[in-house]
Amino acid sequence: MTRVRTGIPGFDDIIDGGLVPTSTTMVVGPSGSGKSIFGLQYLYAGATQYDEPGILVTLETRPAEIRRIATSFGWDIELAEASKTLVLIDAASSKAGLPTSEKHALRRGFDLANLAEEIYHTVEEINAKRLVIDSLHGLGLRFSDPYEIRSEIFRLSALLNELGLTSLFIYESGLSDSLELVTSGHFIPQGLVLFRVHDDGGSFNRSLIVWKLQYSSHSMNWHRFFIDENGFHVDASKR
Repeated sequence: MTRVRTGIPGFDDIIDGGLVPTSTTMVVGPSGSGKSIFGLQYLYAGATQYDEPGILVTLETRPAEIRRIATSFGWDIELAEASKTLVLIDAASSKAGLPTSEKHALRRGFDLANLAEEIYHTVEEINAKRLVIDSLHGLGLRFSDPYEIRSEIFRLSALLNELGLTSLFIYESGLSDSLELVTSGHFIPQGLVLFRVHDDGGSFNRSLIVWKLQYSSHSMNWHRFFIDENGFHVDASKR
């Protein structure tokens, strides 16, 4: 099977070479664990290395802050935007009731229908192949209702898959909560990656595990990952 390479050093080595095309993968972990950087790096690698334009739907952080974060890693997001290989859809401003000067934004109020329409038009405009939603909490779903979670995520992922997008959904949750949600069957994506931050005898470290990835022979070990001036990279040595 042809794979969608994430461009994140070490990560593709533990997932059989890359993500499954036109699949949806959830990236779940606590605040500060690196989920948003992971998603942004996936899009930037697609735009600059693999000729796969991408879309970031930002629901909780305004685009100006996204660009500042990218600059800190040496990623020229603005150049990618100018060349139409990366688009930031500003849904955060609409949710907060703030004006926006972004070309791609929700200006008719925030709801899933408007968001889906904006995604659809942006996919056609740049021939997008990748998409990240950061984060699912910003969609306003009632995460205490298993049926709503299952139905809404299914509808959204089905739309994105139909558009030919290989997507990441970012979701904030602690490890114990993540495992409870997974085992109770609330989520039905094709892939699921769990992040954790843990105390190793006085120093805090980050690691991830690929809990599920359909049609893949993936590692089932926890792998440490690091975030430095170049971005996100995974230690793939333990399998």
